[in-house]
Amino acid sequence: MFVDKVKVLVTAGDGGNGIVSFRQEKYVDKGGPDGGDGGNGGDVVVVANRNEDTLATYRYQKLIKAPDGGKGDMRKKHGRSGKDLILGVPVGTIISNEDGTILADLTEDGSTAIIAKGGKGGFGNAHFTSSVRQAPRVAEKGEPGENKELLFELKMIADVGLVGLPNAGKSTLLARVSNATPEIADYPFTTLTPNLGVVDIGDHNSLLMADIPGLIEGASQGKGLGDDFLRHVERTSVLLHLVDAYSDDIVASYKTIQQELKDYAVDLSKRPQTVIISKIDGLDDEMIKDLEKQLKKVVPKNTPIYAVSSQSGLGLNEMLYALAKQVKKDREKKVVETEEAVPVLTYVESPDRWEIEPKGITFVVTGKKIESFARRTDFDDYHGVQRFRDIMKKMGILNALVKQNIEVGQIIVIGDPAVGKLEY
Repeated sequence: MFVDKVKVLVTAGDGGNGIVSFRQEKYVDKGGPDGGDGGNGGDVVVVANRNEDTLATYRYQKLIKAPDGGKGDMRKKHGRSGKDLILGVPVGTIISNEDGTILADLTEDGSTAIIAKGGKGGFGNAHFTSSVRQAPRVAEKGEPGENKELLFELKMIADVGLVGLPNAGKSTLLARVSNATPEIADYPFTTLTPNLGVVDIGDHNSLLMADIPGLIEGASQGKGLGDDFLRHVERTSVLLHLVDAYSDDIVASYKTIQQELKDYAVDLSKRPQTVIISKIDGLDDEMIKDLEKQLKKVVPKNTPIYAVSSQSGLGLNEMLYALAKQVKKDREKKVVETEEAVPVLTYVESPDRWEIEPKGITFVVTGKKIESFARRTDFDDYHGVQRFRDIMKKMGILNALVKQNIEVGQIIVIGDPAVGKLEY
């Protein structure tokens, strides 16, 4: 089953809790603290694999969870870290979050990305031992792993995309020139999913060609198979637009596809194109020239037009070599654009930064670092709360709260939404 778009809930592993423990041995009086740290939670990692060609694995696997870290143990034993969860996806998969921000675009075989970070393990009480604190009774909780609802979307990586009305001869052409074996029949919508094939041209050149299921007029409004599969030609260097030589109106057929390409979310009608008059078997030279003359009136200037027969192979070699040059030119252009690209400078907020916002009788404190400490604090434990107060004091938060006239008994909320609460 071909699936190229799925929504999944991804959860990284939670960090393990640290523990409070003291040495208890027969001949050791008042053994020191020996509570171990918790292990880190596992990350969720995606890896592009050229042997994968669909996202069907994740169609029914809506919840993806990495293993949690183990809790610490006595004798300073560190908890076991959760193993990273590795997800294999096809090359060309884009992963984005709910607001559309792209987290990963895996365009090469073997490329990887961490899409959900596991929580850090909490420290055990042995970690807090110092010359002035020789018997600490505080331990941290493990941080929760990241929880995200993500969209996995496959966009095939191909050099050439085949477009045209149903039965324009796209599958026949792909089967003739490549190693692909698409289904071929004499009825519309034979091709229900995109097909990908490798086209060898000469001894040292090859192209990836994608056959996109036939468009019809109104596909952008959802008619027929719709235009959803056009995402697979968004990355292509060249569009190969096939028009059936036996169409009732060859110009109308061409214009129909051009309009659907234009109405797509990304205007694909401006992409470099080569127009193919297909199925010329049985037509004489005069008839073929007449069809070319009709198309030249509506096809943009400098757009190549070829007449070919996929059955007999007539005109295919000339078209493929010209196509290879067109793709090479586009690749070189992209390399130059990449080299000339100006780096974008972004402001990275300091993790130590925090803010206080009065809300009624409460004060909301937000900031990456202080919220991280709050997630690892057990607010039901007296010693944990006291340590958290010390952290707030060192960071200057308590002093700032005093300047904002906080009163004894008022509530301090950490994070928005809250990750912890304590009384001043």
